Amino acid sequence: MQTASFTAFKSDIGDIALPQRFPYVFTYEPHSLCRVAAEELQQTIQSHPEWNDWFGLGQGSIGVGKMFGVLVVQAADGSLGYLAGFSGAIDGRNAIPGFVPPVYDLLNPQGFFKLGERQLNELNRAIGKLENSDELRSAKERLGACQQELEFVQTQWKARLKAGKKARKKQRMEAAAMLDGAALEERLEKLNRDSQLEKLASKKAIAEHKQQLEQLQKQLAGLLAPLEAMKQQRKEQSARLQGEIFDQFRLLNYRQELKTVSAIFREQGEELPPAGAGDCAGPKLLQYAFQQQLKPIALAEFWWGASPKSAVRKHKQFYPPCRSKCAPLMKQMLKGLDMEPDPLTSQLNQPRELEILFEDAWIMVVNKPGQFLSVPGKQITDSVLQRVRQMRPDAQGPLLVHRLDMSTSGILLVAKDPVTHKALQSQFMKRTTRKRYVAVLNGLLEQEQGVIDLPLRVDLDNRPQQLVCFEHGKSARTRWEVIARQNGKTRVYFYPITGRTHQLRVHAAHIDGLNTPIVGDELYGTAADRLYLHAESIEIIHPQTGQRMKFTAPVPF
Repeated sequence: MQTASFTAFKSDIGDIALPQRFPYVFTYEPHSLCRVAAEELQQTIQSHPEWNDWFGLGQGSIGVGKMFGVLVVQAADGSLGYLAGFSGAIDGRNAIPGFVPPVYDLLNPQGFFKLGERQLNELNRAIGKLENSDELRSAKERLGACQQELEFVQTQWKARLKAGKKARKKQRMEAAAMLDGAALEERLEKLNRDSQLEKLASKKAIAEHKQQLEQLQKQLAGLLAPLEAMKQQRKEQSARLQGEIFDQFRLLNYRQELKTVSAIFREQGEELPPAGAGDCAGPKLLQYAFQQQLKPIALAEFWWGASPKSAVRKHKQFYPPCRSKCAPLMKQMLKGLDMEPDPLTSQLNQPRELEILFEDAWIMVVNKPGQFLSVPGKQITDSVLQRVRQMRPDAQGPLLVHRLDMSTSGILLVAKDPVTHKALQSQFMKRTTRKRYVAVLNGLLEQEQGVIDLPLRVDLDNRPQQLVCFEHGKSARTRWEVIARQNGKTRVYFYPITGRTHQLRVHAAHIDGLNTPIVGDELYGTAADRLYLHAESIEIIHPQTGQRMKFTAPVPF
């Protein structure tokens, strides 16, 4: 094969049939050919022991892993092989022998990006110099001291005025008891003058400190003005540079049509693409294949190395391209290629029975099956909410009190009127409801029970997946206990204290949680016949009767 990045299979693949259509690229189960290609690539990576530190695999190394990809391709002469790629750069390099080149070489020292980067670095240094200057630090300290002094003076005068008022009140009472006539009037007048003089002295003292404070604020503002101007210049220059970058990333599709990353995202209604768009493994692999007239057969990406602290990433595990950054690009690049349909769509379109566990005039309790939506999606309308509307057309919304992930089965509460809905939601917000989930974890836990406390926020590049984030995440706490251990698996109870999206799934899989994903969790673990997570029971106080009620849905696994 003529291209430097094309690698012929070393393994015997004679028994593996080619897929009739390009496998759907956004699933977690790679084709057998991709598994073989990935194993061979991993052996190649392992042949470079110096790379271990870069990916956090060496002893004492602090690096994190990286996403690698393999694209099985077929040349014009019918020969099969694969291309290898990685996201971003490795050790400051984006062109490494054996891997496909970047779509656009951002690291070219003579390129516009490096020139713009140097200009931004100069701005950063100038901003840093101003921010750390003795003059600015001294001005902030003087202002802070003046603010504290003003607060002290105000507190002192407030106490002094209060004490003076109390003393004068006592003196007035004493004067009224001992004096009368002109002598009393003179005494009371003097006390009033003393009160007015004390108030005037208070206002004068506070006004002098406020005037000093205003002068110091003006001095600080004068020092901050050029700093803010430079920060605004940096922001505008950075935005221009980002725009220029995305205009340089020109992507081919299967039909050999060319389109910039900027144009692709504008068509999606986004003015500026996410940072790094176009520099991930998937788009690099497809770009090179189309440039070299190689027919894509199947694609897969896997994580190599230590997991970052925020996300759930397992060494050697396969993951699909990220939804926000790569999916729009790859959908454009794959136009014209005969690709399998989304298997999830066919699963969601399968008929599902919705079991009613309890119903009265105010509430309904249903047992949601797995792989069934709680509310209608963008393309699939069949859902618990849709079914309830059809079954009970007289019920007034909002209806669902809470939701379950599509893949999670179990109990859902339905309110038939707004008053009941509000009362039940109040119980959720006050955490007076008691919920219990059953899960099977893909590994053996050593401890018997515990509490996981890891705050969560959405992964902006890969919605709806969640990240652990101590800076911007919302509090997420889960209590758990082991039920049984068998065949290398652990069955557990989960008691969610909070109710964040994917909370139980992330807390199970994350390295700082149980570090043991739920069986069948294709988002944070590996796929299986289903997600082994079930909302088994819930306890509420009935909003109308005041009775505490417990509902249970039998565990289907």
